[in-house]
Amino acid sequence: MTDMEKLNRFTRRTLTEEEVYLFDVILCDNDVDRDMERFSDTALEQMQKLFVGKTGIFDHNMRSGGQTARIYDTAVVTGSDKRTKDGRPYRSLRAKAYMVRTDSNADLIREIEGGIKKEVSVSCSAAKRVCSVCGADRTQAVCVHVPGRTYGDKFCHIILDDVQDAYEWSFVAVPAQVGAGVTKHFSGKENDGMEQVQETLQEVEKMLRAEVLTLCSGTGTVSKAMQLAAEKMDVRELMQFRQALLASETAGDVQLAGEQLDAFVQR
Repeated sequence: MTDMEKLNRFTRRTLTEEEVYLFDVILCDNDVDRDMERFSDTALEQMQKLFVGKTGIFDHNMRSGGQTARIYDTAVVTGSDKRTKDGRPYRSLRAKAYMVRTDSNADLIREIEGGIKKEVSVSCSAAKRVCSVCGADRTQAVCVHVPGRTYGDKFCHIILDDVQDAYEWSFVAVPAQVGAGVTKHFSGKENDGMEQVQETLQEVEKMLRAEVLTLCSGTGTVSKAMQLAAEKMDVRELMQFRQALLASETAGDVQLAGEQLDAFVQR
């Protein structure tokens, strides 16, 4: 099927090549973006189908007067040698779009051809927001890992998966996904309060670590080793270690505290 045949599926009459302006866009990709998020490969394949026929607008303004173009074809493309920030094969969702040539959009077409209107953003609903470190779905539960930090050999970020719907795509000024030159927005309530939760978790971690370091204080070799170990623990480990330290302090048993330290080091 030719490009004209594909785009004419969305028109009320058959348009000719002279009546339309065709251009390509990269909607999104599977690389980690400035928000420490990325789409899964499965999500890209889901959106490949969902974005066919979707309207292009400006700055996600949903007024009908802002409609500028429509997607008539999509494809998920794997780069031959390009890799993502965390070493995976780079994949992007690319789309072909069309506009009907009119006097009112002549300037917009010139801006697209001149590279002024270039970055685009997608608006969709992702049902899952998965932690790359522990696999927890943050739409269902909260984990202790902070996006942007490294845990062992794992760089923490959020994997957006199970895309339920695609709403529109938009020309924007500032891209979040640098490699693909796009940015994105999400609908739904899955992001509500997540920043506040993360801030609370970080504050809890900070207070726990301070208390554990105080409990570990001393001049002995065991005390110094425990302090070094505590610096690398996450919230869950800090809570367990604090409980063990309080128990050993009550019992006056330094050996017990050392055994607890060995248990953490060996994991």
